[in-house]
Amino acid sequence: MHDNLDAAPGRRALLKNALVLAGALAVPGAVAARERLTAGDLRPVRQPPIPSRPTVPAVPQAILASSRVVRPALLRQAMASLQKHGSQVRQRDRMAIVDFAVGSSEPRLHLVDLISGKSTSLLVSHGSGSDPSHSGYVQRFSNAFNSNASSEGAFLTDNYYVGKHGRSQRLIGLDPTNDNALGRAIVVHSAWYANRDMIKTHGMLGRSQGCFAVGENELDRVFANLGPGRMIYAAKV
Repeated sequence: MHDNLDAAPGRRALLKNALVLAGALAVPGAVAARERLTAGDLRPVRQPPIPSRPTVPAVPQAILASSRVVRPALLRQAMASLQKHGSQVRQRDRMAIVDFAVGSSEPRLHLVDLISGKSTSLLVSHGSGSDPSHSGYVQRFSNAFNSNASSEGAFLTDNYYVGKHGRSQRLIGLDPTNDNALGRAIVVHSAWYANRDMIKTHGMLGRSQGCFAVGENELDRVFANLGPGRMIYAAKV
């Protein structure tokens, strides 16, 4: 079930929880992908690879109520972007915010429920082109083809497919800083180099080729929270 934020109660809830989240403080924060995803590798999937939200088991309350929340400056920027692109974002009850100011050893992919104000935070990789020295931190962004870099800005989640990285979700870049995302095959997928045990052995996650790569056991949670038609906002503030 999706809440409609165009209704008055939804707008009030959105504004209330944005203020609550904006007042919270953030918790601070080697191996590269070996295969490149190209348009020729994509095989469409007619139905999402997971059940629709009404039949997805609820994420435990303790996890949803995680103390890791979005930093106020980044949250304000993400909410302004959601307002700016509102006509293109059909579902505005939940969104993901990626804090690229934080290193890859820290949970920096925040899945935020804009109605309840609750959130959960996961690990996510950045592109090798954004971190050539493999420091664990994003040094730069790029929207260029073959850059292998992460891009900043607002992304619209699109349909699911199966490609070289298994179940994945296409993303549409909504800003000039990321409008090549679809053509570059910048997507959400899972990867072994984004698993938590990489931190134990390497002190950081491996790098993607610009995609939002999450741990292999976290993909269902990300898909269940987002689905098509929602926003991912990524920035380094």
